[in-house]
Amino acid sequence: MLAAIEAHLGSEQVSRVIYGAIIGLALVVSLEKHPPAAGVVVASICGTALAVALAELYSDIVGAETRTHRRVGRAGRRSFVKTAAAVAFGISFPAVFFILSAAGAMDVATAFTAAKWSGLGLIALYGYVGAQLSGRSLPASLLHALAVGLIGGFLIGLKALLH
Repeated sequence: MLAAIEAHLGSEQVSRVIYGAIIGLALVVSLEKHPPAAGVVVASICGTALAVALAELYSDIVGAETRTHRRVGRAGRRSFVKTAAAVAFGISFPAVFFILSAAGAMDVATAFTAAKWSGLGLIALYGYVGAQLSGRSLPASLLHALAVGLIGGFLIGLKALLH
């Protein structure tokens, strides 16, 4: 399992997971004002993940074909699918809490809280690990995690100010 995590952290998909996690966090924050039922939140998150992943896949293929003046081969498509899947994972990550809520393990308000703060934690964790893997010191890595975590914090804070 450690080898799989290490391979993931060394892949190009890390940036796409972070990108997706920010989208997922923004969606969760926007739904919280008038919270729908847990199942509706799951469908909204998963539907968004699918739509954005398909848009990512389509735009990558069209971009590559217009840039190279050639059709994208099997290896290229496979790479683009992995990238789109990473975006979908990042977006859909908070759905887990609403699935648990729909199953009765927690109420919807708790699911929103867990989804927001775990999304923020995921973004900051990737920032920290990325800094560590690039050779930054512990204090610099923590500062990097804080900086990228401020993106999620900004979304949560903006929601708190506006509502």
